[in-house]
Amino acid sequence: MSLADQIYINNYNMMLKNGYWTVDDSLQWPDGEKVNVWNAFGIVNRYDLQKEFPILTLRKINLFKAIDEILWIWQKKSNNIADLGNHTWDRMADENGNIGKAYGYQLGVKHKYPEGEFDQVDRLLYELKHNPSSRRMYANMYNHSDLYESQIYPCAYSLTLGVEHGKLNGILNQRSQEMLVSNSWNVCQYAVLLTMFAYSCGYEPGELLHVISTAIVYDRNLPVLKEMVGLRQFDAPVFKVKKDIDFYEYDRDSFLLENYRFNNADFKIERPIRIAM
Repeated sequence: MSLADQIYINNYNMMLKNGYWTVDDSLQWPDGEKVNVWNAFGIVNRYDLQKEFPILTLRKINLFKAIDEILWIWQKKSNNIADLGNHTWDRMADENGNIGKAYGYQLGVKHKYPEGEFDQVDRLLYELKHNPSSRRMYANMYNHSDLYESQIYPCAYSLTLGVEHGKLNGILNQRSQEMLVSNSWNVCQYAVLLTMFAYSCGYEPGELLHVISTAIVYDRNLPVLKEMVGLRQFDAPVFKVKKDIDFYEYDRDSFLLENYRFNNADFKIERPIRIAM
């Protein structure tokens, strides 16, 4: 039984107990019906990366597509889906494949510091290598002045890093989280990212904290979630990563997931259509 599964089931139970319904007027189902949303405010989860890699076994998570996306945002610092290599973001892009001034674009903007100009990723790397006791290791993709030129408001919007006894810890802040589709996807991505920062700067990966402002499930997917949390749970797989390489040398072949067992249930997950920001 994986700790990630236990945390996920605890989140589901908390949502059932404390949640509430709203209507999302920016979305509709493909048949034109309105989208009701089950919400729960304020979830905080902790994942110890020394104990296990936090991927769900309740259902299959495509780890390597998730890795492609996190590299696209944090390493390539791109806002064009041509650089992504899969179709995950197609529906969010304009006719030129651009998602506007969101995600990777924000991380690639350079800012002035006493030591010179850095973008947000390179600044984190600089601090980790030269000032590991810093309490200012923070990256933020939610730039209010650029939201009007973005195809999507960032959901996972900030990362704070901190070194403790040779281990690198991180806090991922997320304004909204679709728990059925995206939760384990984002947790795996930032576990990978934290591991990349750690190994490329001489640390061990430590703890990942995931702060979710509002956790949601769309009405038509709530029965799917209920079915999923009742399925068999497996032990966490073994996650292997190349060490002692530069942050920008990592690619999907730098990671290996061994003995990943999961439920093969054919979940019918419906996706609403966005009709307004």
